[in-house]
Amino acid sequence: MSDTRRRVKVYTLNDERQWDDRGTGHVSSTFVERLRGISLLVRAESDGSLLLESKISPNTAYQKQQDTLIVWSEADNYDLALSFQEKAGCDEIWEKICQVQGKDPALDITQDPIDESEEERFEEIPETSHLVELPPCELSRLEEIADLVTSVLSSPIRREKLALALMSEGYIKKLLGLFRVCEDLDNREGLHHLYEIVRGVLFLNKAALFEVMFSDDCIMDVVGCLEYDPALVQPKRHREFLTKTAKFKEVIPITDSELRQKIHQTYRVQYIQDIILPTPSLFEDNFLSTLNSFIFFNKVEIVSMLQEDEKFLTEVFAQLTDEATEDSKRRELVNFVKEFCAFSQTLQPQNRDAFFKTLANLGILPALEIVMGMDDLQVRAAATDIFSYLVEFSPSMVREFVMQEPQTDGDVLLINVVIKQMICDSDPELGGAVQLMGLLRTLIDPENMLASTNKTEKTEFLSFFYKYCMHVLTAPLLANTAHDKKELQEGSTKINPVCPDNFQTAQLLALILELLTFCVEHHTYHIKTYIMNKDLLRRVLVLMNSKHTFLALCALRFMRRIIGLKDEYYNRYIIKGNLFEPVINALLDNGTRYNLLNSAIIELFEFIKVEDIKSLIAHIVDNFYKALESIEYVQTFKGLKGRYEQEKDRQSQRLNRYRRDARSLDEDEDLWFNDDDDDDDGEAVEKRMEDDFSDSYGKYMEAKKGAANGANGANNGKAAGIPPASPPTTPNNSSASSVKTVALPATPVVKTAMVGLVDYPDDEDEEEDEEEEEQSPRKRPRLSS
Repeated sequence: MSDTRRRVKVYTLNDERQWDDRGTGHVSSTFVERLRGISLLVRAESDGSLLLESKISPNTAYQKQQDTLIVWSEADNYDLALSFQEKAGCDEIWEKICQVQGKDPALDITQDPIDESEEERFEEIPETSHLVELPPCELSRLEEIADLVTSVLSSPIRREKLALALMSEGYIKKLLGLFRVCEDLDNREGLHHLYEIVRGVLFLNKAALFEVMFSDDCIMDVVGCLEYDPALVQPKRHREFLTKTAKFKEVIPITDSELRQKIHQTYRVQYIQDIILPTPSLFEDNFLSTLNSFIFFNKVEIVSMLQEDEKFLTEVFAQLTDEATEDSKRRELVNFVKEFCAFSQTLQPQNRDAFFKTLANLGILPALEIVMGMDDLQVRAAATDIFSYLVEFSPSMVREFVMQEPQTDGDVLLINVVIKQMICDSDPELGGAVQLMGLLRTLIDPENMLASTNKTEKTEFLSFFYKYCMHVLTAPLLANTAHDKKELQEGSTKINPVCPDNFQTAQLLALILELLTFCVEHHTYHIKTYIMNKDLLRRVLVLMNSKHTFLALCALRFMRRIIGLKDEYYNRYIIKGNLFEPVINALLDNGTRYNLLNSAIIELFEFIKVEDIKSLIAHIVDNFYKALESIEYVQTFKGLKGRYEQEKDRQSQRLNRYRRDARSLDEDEDLWFNDDDDDDDGEAVEKRMEDDFSDSYGKYMEAKKGAANGANGANNGKAAGIPPASPPTTPNNSSASSVKTVALPATPVVKTAMVGLVDYPDDEDEEEDEEEEEQSPRKRPRLSS
């Protein structure tokens, strides 16, 4: 399998007439019993799996192109190609194919397939009429030639024979000579016939004809023939565009004449395919597959030739990063590198790897760092496209470069340059920002971080990103959700700052939130620490007030992902900060509207109910149930109340069982404890259980009394009866963004699971509860003043 002569790349032609890479392997020709014939087999070099198994059919048309390509069609709209690493290997397989089909290996094409009706007609035709006889190449016979070319397109065998006749007699150059005569004479009828002839010859789909037609001395005459479409009143001026308007720009002079010729040829052929030729009909769709292949493999050759010219590329990057380079020159250089990278997508994977490694060694990333920070929008857009090619090729290469940069000035780090370009995108639709956000997500995705021998890439890069880059990413979010403390001190009634109404800003914040939500899902430790330290969820939930529903949904989605982790650290953070308040306010403000926001909020609470997240259930029911109990079109909130009551009953039963077990010993068991010391021990156990109960009950009552008397702000929840895990309360409603603030000043925010979920059926307590409910703001439609 180490024989490089048989090393091939397998391509298939997709529905969009583009070649898809199916993998690299080694080809062999062998007899396959199942297929009952000699077949081409390609096994992957990576794992030995079968990439291709194709029987060499006697009627299949195979074409050898450019010495290292074999192309054929196996069925309608299913074209295959083998690209050989070496010419010798291509010749060996071609000889085997010709041997099976009984053809001469000196030919570059074998016979086209023939359907049954074609075979029957073919058998009826005398032997001498098998060859297509071309009329003499004269002005008076142009109509006859056009009719002949048009008539053979429906017959594969006649197309093949016409192609052979055109090549053997040098007919193409004679036709193009007649074109020049017709144009000099302004013979429109002849020019219209020549249009039909040249178009038909292109549809013969033969690489050997293309080599002649697209040569330097013929291609402009071919373009000229295609200007005279009979359907047009006036001919197009394609030659004028190609020779005068379209300018070939050499950012660095190209000294290789063969390379220059190949670049010119590829551009012109691409122009013929994209601009001049009409869009093929359903029946003509396969006619130009060889033209696609011709362009595809020309691009491969151009990239290979440029890559081998180290002096050329070195000069390109030297000028790109030179401060003395003029802006217009730098723009051309960046566009060249962009086009160069686009052409590289035609390379086989191993060659594409070598291509990008060459660019990396030449300093493509430091150059991008410079040009992406420039003011020129065109330069920045082209640099972004180049960066996307690099990230798609190897995120690890980009990450390694970033971490090796000097960190004296975080603003000039490549990732920070990318983030700032995303934030400062001037496009109202933020097209560039969306592209850059996708690239950032790829870079911070742990799934594509290599598991190297020391397995440190993930840890090192994420630590680097959160230390040097995360603050740049979240800056717009924090800036647009910050409180105006001065305004609040002057007595503003606003609880939350005014959300950005600018659509472009809202879109940007939505992109940032999407990236942060991705971090919550994939960066467990780092993002958790960042959220806690920056109180980030509270700031995000400010956006629930936005008039842009999509932004409110992004904020809600961020919280939903956090709760979806079912992490008690997050749950305690949410409870302590009373962070359900803005969500429930949004639900109540939404009223009876049945929309996406309504459904998303209800789904959040439904998840908490179904997953039975006890700490959150207790917090929601204790603090918000009065405001939510009127919502009956879904059973979510009644279900939360039911879960809450079940947990109360469970804890009550557990406590009662402890008390009963301590007091109710059987008489038979008492006989074992008739010793005075043992009796004392039993009484001690009972007394200890009662004391524990009394302490818990005392704390519960103190918490209730403290809340009832807390409206004056005397102790602000610092009473000894409130467990340390409960959030401190304050009467200042206007400071909702502080972790130590809640919106229900007269109500204890949290009763802990141990105390708050225990039911003590005391009449006096129930009377106090009723008095408290009359004073509590939980009966208000909105939770905050």
